[in-house]
Amino acid sequence: MSKENRNGSVRGVGRRQFLKGAGMAAAATFAASSFSTRAFAAAQEVKFAHIFNDSQPFHKWVLWASDQILEKTQGRYKISVFPSSSLGGEVEIYQGLTLGTIDMGFTGSPTASRAYGPMALISGPYMFRDFDHWAAYRDSDMRKQVTAEFNTRSNLNVVGTVYYGLRHVTSNKKIAEPDDMKGLKLRVPNVPLYLLFPRSVGANPTPIAFSEVYLALQQGVVDGQENPLPTIFAQKFYEVQKHIALTGHMIDTLVAMTSSSLWSQLSDEDKQIFSQVFDEAMAKCTDEVRATEMSLINDFKTKYNVSVDEVDREAFRKKMIPELTGENVPWSKSDYEKVQLIT
Repeated sequence: MSKENRNGSVRGVGRRQFLKGAGMAAAATFAASSFSTRAFAAAQEVKFAHIFNDSQPFHKWVLWASDQILEKTQGRYKISVFPSSSLGGEVEIYQGLTLGTIDMGFTGSPTASRAYGPMALISGPYMFRDFDHWAAYRDSDMRKQVTAEFNTRSNLNVVGTVYYGLRHVTSNKKIAEPDDMKGLKLRVPNVPLYLLFPRSVGANPTPIAFSEVYLALQQGVVDGQENPLPTIFAQKFYEVQKHIALTGHMIDTLVAMTSSSLWSQLSDEDKQIFSQVFDEAMAKCTDEVRATEMSLINDFKTKYNVSVDEVDREAFRKKMIPELTGENVPWSKSDYEKVQLIT
């Protein structure tokens, strides 16, 4: 190890030479840092829109994906995330993707079915026996074929599929069986598939924008709504609804997709990066949503004074099943039967 002399020079290295070397090292470090900053500053902005608030895992994992893509594309692409319907509701986001005014976004599979009906299979009411059945279909060749056909027909591109959760009904009265829902004004998304379940049990489906649901419940514009437990919690619907009926009527699913204008400009390498990153992000998000669902039932009971009511789910299912091969669904009877055979 060198020793410093009293005059400040380092033995074996002259003071001027030492300072010159240190200066060159600092300059190199600054240059590298400056290059990295310029590269990231020059990243192309990719606008990702969704309707969920920033406390929800769907937002969290898109932010994670943004960081990953910025790194893996060496600063070429930076995803900016716009939550809470700031770029419009779900239908507006889908339209924006189609027009290319929005680069990426979440939309529900039922909304995507506007371009190709079988996209809605993965969100069909009482379509799946349980989560494992849903996951098996998600990963099946049939689902891959459906997605590929959707990409062709819509001119969009799906890069990820995520579990949104089991949808349940909230209201200010106890619901235990289908007859308890007769005449209930139930808020649903403005998408045809969401009308099937309430109509099957005699409720009155009332489409209202997601961002307006809390106020509609508070003011009595509708009697109830239906969503997964994490959404009920995140949107604080439990503040204006005292009962949660565990109908589990739909395993709902979101798809992350890109506009054709974004996808067409990506290199094959970058397309692979986007797809791989979003596959991983959506898998992590799915795990978090499921874990949250399991903990919230007890939390609603013990922390938020909400009655969580078991229902005769088989009675609800029997009301719905005949509708799944009828004229009001966007898939064929053969499609339905193929899904039921998946194990």
